Amino acid sequence: MRLSRFLVLTCLSVAAVAGWYWWSQKPPEVQIVQPTNGRAAEVVYATAVVEPVRWAKVTSIIRERIITLCGCEGMQVSKGDQLAELDSGDARATLAELEARQALAQSDRERAQQLFERRVVSQQIYDKAQSELIRINAMIAAQKERLLDYTITSPMDGVVLRQDGAVGEVAEPGEILFWIGQPLPLQLVAEVNEEDIPKVEKGHEALIRADAFPDRDLRATVARITPKGDPVLKNYRVYLDLPDDTPLHIGMTAEINIVTRESKNTLLVPLAAFDGSVLQMLDDDDRISPVSVETGIKGTRAVEVLDGVKAETRIVFPYREDLSEGQKVKPESGDR
Repeated sequence: MRLSRFLVLTCLSVAAVAGWYWWSQKPPEVQIVQPTNGRAAEVVYATAVVEPVRWAKVTSIIRERIITLCGCEGMQVSKGDQLAELDSGDARATLAELEARQALAQSDRERAQQLFERRVVSQQIYDKAQSELIRINAMIAAQKERLLDYTITSPMDGVVLRQDGAVGEVAEPGEILFWIGQPLPLQLVAEVNEEDIPKVEKGHEALIRADAFPDRDLRATVARITPKGDPVLKNYRVYLDLPDDTPLHIGMTAEINIVTRESKNTLLVPLAAFDGSVLQMLDDDDRISPVSVETGIKGTRAVEVLDGVKAETRIVFPYREDLSEGQKVKPESGDR
């Protein structure tokens, strides 16, 4: 009985050792991919806002209460058309007071002139009366010029894109009351990181993603780049022309990818298959053969391979650090 039990345990031990040895010698399974022909593009990402090419912000330069508004949002206006009027009561009262002083100064000057001609008063008294009249005339001219600031007019021909403020509110200096502009052409104004701006050039095409049109193929073209960047935000302003048939509206935001470099019909390998510039290829005997390749454009999913692989090359995907050169593996075709 004991002998039988010993033999059973021995057989089980031998079987376990044999199984462990078989399992340890079993080639590991790996997923493989092959390079594909496709388009590789190097892009610069940025966020942008849709604006008219020709437009202006209309503000008040004085602090005063709004007494009239045109109510012309969305309407066509011409240069010089009145958009709003501010309360000028105090300013007009000041003008009236100055005009009364002007009449008195005019009378004093005329009287001094008559007396001077009759040699009753000196040249100094006449000059003083003349100087006072000139001073008041200058004050009246300045006050009349100041009264023009109480009427807000359109600085250009265009459409009132937006109107803010309300009658009875106080307009603050620099506060935007109207946006006036031409509905077409439109442009994108983007902020590009200073690290990426050297790659961007006039004429580059940009692919646009807008939440309002998620399924539309929208594009723009780089028109100009501001020469001076923002040292605080560390970005540069880039202007991109939009086609006249763009569905985007003024004020919409968008994400853009500016294509700075492009290769067509080139070999592409998934990014996850790389360890730096090294790929794990399989030889004819299904053994690991690491190779360093020359790469080109690197995207978020795939990398352009310029030299080192062929279209039929089998590549481990993703890269496996646990595999060593010459190790036997069992390949399985994988999806990228």
